[in-house]
Amino acid sequence: MKKDKKIAIIGCGNLGISIVNGLLGTEGFDGSRLTVTKRHPESLFYLRSQGITVLADNKEAAKDADFVILGVKPYNVVSILKEISPVLKKEKQVVISVATGITLQRIREQLEPGTAVFRAMPNIAADIKESITCICGENCSPKTEEEVRAIFSSIGIALTIEEHLMEAATVLGACGIAYVLRFMRAMTQGGIQIGFDAKTANTIVNQTVKGAAELIIKKGLHPEAAIDKVTTPKGCTIVGLNEMEHHGFSAAMVRGVLASYEEIEK
Repeated sequence: MKKDKKIAIIGCGNLGISIVNGLLGTEGFDGSRLTVTKRHPESLFYLRSQGITVLADNKEAAKDADFVILGVKPYNVVSILKEISPVLKKEKQVVISVATGITLQRIREQLEPGTAVFRAMPNIAADIKESITCICGENCSPKTEEEVRAIFSSIGIALTIEEHLMEAATVLGACGIAYVLRFMRAMTQGGIQIGFDAKTANTIVNQTVKGAAELIIKKGLHPEAAIDKVTTPKGCTIVGLNEMEHHGFSAAMVRGVLASYEEIEK
């Protein structure tokens, strides 16, 4: 992304702050390129020391920005778009929504025809720059798409997908963190039952899950191939795995993913 490109984050809540922190941590990024808004902006004033402009006026923030990120709740997206659309210039500005379930069509309806629009779905790991963010867009050039990807690459990994998969991406990438955390909590409870104190069990589980993920990522292994490496004949690992499967572990996980997807599709 060019160093003169300006970014406005409208409704800068927790996710917005994660994006701000990610961008500030990007080599060569100048905070003066950022403007953030909030209805009551006092809680964001500390960002001014980084050169960031903090406002309560959404139109003022949007009018000169190259990229306008809507960090508001889904039910506020349309009203915010109506508010800022009079100051947007379709030839210059790109509008990005991070709201769940708001389609590109609904965004386009509030803007001048031809305006470049995107949806992006990060997850809460953006706080530590480990998000997976799925994006899709319309009326954009490959260069613009790459610039949008660069914004979200500052908080983790960004993938471009087709819009019809955005709800599925929400389930797998955003809801998915909760599934993994619930698994980790259950594993910690098991560790306590077999003798560890809660803190030690939690430390072991945290590093085990982190190590498993890094192993798959860095070695490029299929999970089953990695499992085969630790399931020795008549060993304790295969006994535990089989017991979990007898109680529907994998089936329950798949059913949970499908249930979340069905809910988000309503």
